[in-house]
Amino acid sequence: MNDVADLAGVSKASVSRFIGEDRQLLSEAIARRIEQAIETLGYRPNQMARGLKRGRTRLIGMLVADIRNPYSIAVMHGVETACRKHGYSLVVCNTDRDDEQERLHLAALRSYNIEGLIVNTLGHHLDELRELHNELPMVLVDRKVDQLHSDLVGLNNIAAVEQALDHLDGAGYRDILMVTEPQDGTSSRIERIEAFSAGIAARSGMRGQVRETGEPLREQLRQFIGQDGPGPKAVFTGNGVATLSTTRQLHELGCHLFDDIGLIALDELDWYPLVGSGITSLAQPTHDIGVTAFECLLNRLRGDQQPARLYDFAAKLIVRGSTRKRG
Repeated sequence: MNDVADLAGVSKASVSRFIGEDRQLLSEAIARRIEQAIETLGYRPNQMARGLKRGRTRLIGMLVADIRNPYSIAVMHGVETACRKHGYSLVVCNTDRDDEQERLHLAALRSYNIEGLIVNTLGHHLDELRELHNELPMVLVDRKVDQLHSDLVGLNNIAAVEQALDHLDGAGYRDILMVTEPQDGTSSRIERIEAFSAGIAARSGMRGQVRETGEPLREQLRQFIGQDGPGPKAVFTGNGVATLSTTRQLHELGCHLFDDIGLIALDELDWYPLVGSGITSLAQPTHDIGVTAFECLLNRLRGDQQPARLYDFAAKLIVRGSTRKRG
């Protein structure tokens, strides 16, 4: 650090700020000089040694239920970007929706001496989570965990479902099928299903039903398309995984997308514009959700003792051909 400071013509304290969490306190010119000196000298701070000396590892843990889910990947990218900005590293553990894996990962994260934890799982190991929460700050993403009083960052699910139904109603759709992943206790899925049922009940002339992804879905979609109803039909998918499953099944059924049936999806994925005339979506601000989750954690690490907060983000409606207006 002394060599970097000498070459850059700055104090050792400035170098420490640059490689630590206070980089934003430096002017752009000083930060650039330090960065060039570090590159010239090939300096790399030993994070583990720094952690031993200071009693800090600058490691943040993230526990996710399914790393294959596009939502998890997008949020994780936001978290990692924010970590990097503040001089932290991210350790990601994927439970693969397996309770035993969750238990093992929690034990591993504790052994790594992480400074904080971001959780996106069902939280079936409540005792272990609460014990860990007594030792370090914890932030929940998307999913509530009962009896765990932590900051929660995610989508305003009720408002998003209302937005979807308002759009379908305005486009002339009257018979709506909601497709969701199986109800396994995930709070966000429960909120979306309940909001859908309440929203349908509040709209005269609109009928709704809920089905889950899985082997029976194709036949359920076939029946939905063929049955008499109060008017034009549309499918509302509860997340990106449900959208992929539904679109595949509709294709296998020989459905003309999107002439026979409308489709609106919660989540925005890169392939949505490529299917038929494009899939209308409600985009979640996944990057902002990830960044906010880390910033909440950082505030707690810096001593914030305020009661647990709820950060509800709004969805953005992106209209494409899958919900064209019906007569």
